[in-house]
Amino acid sequence: MGFTDNYKVRLWKNRLEENGVEVRGVEELFSKYRANGDLLFALVNADAVSPEGEKLLPLCFIKGEVVCVLICLIDQNSGEKYLLLVRQRRICDGSLTYEHPAGMLDSETDPAAVAIREVWEETGVRLERSQIRSLNARVLFPSTGTSDEAMYLFFAELTWPLEKIRSFDRQKKGEVTENEYITTHVLPFVEGYRLISNTNGLLHCFLYLTEVEDWELIKRLKSVLI
Repeated sequence: MGFTDNYKVRLWKNRLEENGVEVRGVEELFSKYRANGDLLFALVNADAVSPEGEKLLPLCFIKGEVVCVLICLIDQNSGEKYLLLVRQRRICDGSLTYEHPAGMLDSETDPAAVAIREVWEETGVRLERSQIRSLNARVLFPSTGTSDEAMYLFFAELTWPLEKIRSFDRQKKGEVTENEYITTHVLPFVEGYRLISNTNGLLHCFLYLTEVEDWELIKRLKSVLI
């Protein structure tokens, strides 16, 4: 199979063409593959022309579609909300980042199924399809300038005894073969929000709270921003 036959490359190319862009050529600069042969991500130099006849910026980081799941654990007695976050180091700056569980759709087309699997692999929480809800009817692009990454945002609310909630704190997770060294962290919602440093993660919190109409918690988060 040639590089341009990979599912993620075809998805990227198809989206360009659907928007009237003519793709005249694609040069593979760097690629990383999973052990099963699926393309993980790639950096390409593209010869592409817009419908207006203008050359587009040639470099694109192909990552494809991803899922991200906000896990809200609710104390069945007090009603207090906790975020279940994953902590790991990222190549962007080397810091320990706190994030919602997330993962890529490689050659898969069912975001909900991938979301359920990623939550299990990264946190140890087993979800049924009925327990997750979507927050965006269409995919969102966090970096429209230089990457094709497209996000599906989900959330799950789980009401448990506090003892069970705490049992998911500081668990070692992740696939070492994929350079994943993850530690789970269960934190009161506002405290967890303070630790999230990526804009997608922060937006995810607000979209979730708006969906469930938790206006009081939104007010508390707004005071954190100020």
